[in-house]
Amino acid sequence: MTAFNMHEAKSQLSKLVERACTGEDVVIARNGKPAVRLVPVKNTEKTPRPIGLHAGMGWVSDDFNEPMPDDFMKFFE
Repeated sequence: MTAFNMHEAKSQLSKLVERACTGEDVVIARNGKPAVRLVPVKNTEKTPRPIGLHAGMGWVSDDFNEPMPDDFMKFFE
């Protein structure tokens, strides 16, 4: 763990962020006591799903576009 005081952190913020992004444990102290830890933000970008990921897993019946049977239509009245 590497601790820096507030003044050092203000003047070297970009370097401290770079060190935190490389995996180093960077702590900023206030009055000699640890106050915060710099940690990198996880990548939140979603990667596009590959085309055809579930190809062949679904199906559509041959009578999909046909009218519903009369005995089934009573549920929609």
